[in-house]
Amino acid sequence: MKLLVDMNLSPRWIGLLHNAGWEAEHWSAVGKANATDSEVMAYAAQHDYVVLTLDLDFSAILAATHGKRPSVVQIRTEDVSPRVIGPQVMAALRHMEPELQAGALLTIDSRRTRVRLLPLASME
Repeated sequence: MKLLVDMNLSPRWIGLLHNAGWEAEHWSAVGKANATDSEVMAYAAQHDYVVLTLDLDFSAILAATHGKRPSVVQIRTEDVSPRVIGPQVMAALRHMEPELQAGALLTIDSRRTRVRLLPLASME
């Protein structure tokens, strides 16, 4: 599984993901800092990445477009440093890897992890 770390997360996530055995790139290494969320999503889909982000707009895009790709992992905690939430994220990625490879929205907060398979129903 390949992960694309969004601009709103530290590049420090790359080392943690690599150490866990995943291929990972930070958006700053492959795209423009001012790229739109749609551009990030298109790049991720084209290059078979799962997007790791804090941004709720990615799930809104998936719902509005009934998208099946790319999968998105949303971290929803106040402290998003790899040191604090990293172990929970790594465990969720390992556990939900088949779903993410098939197409899913995974939401991780400090209390729980939720997965929804793609395509999502519209968020109306």
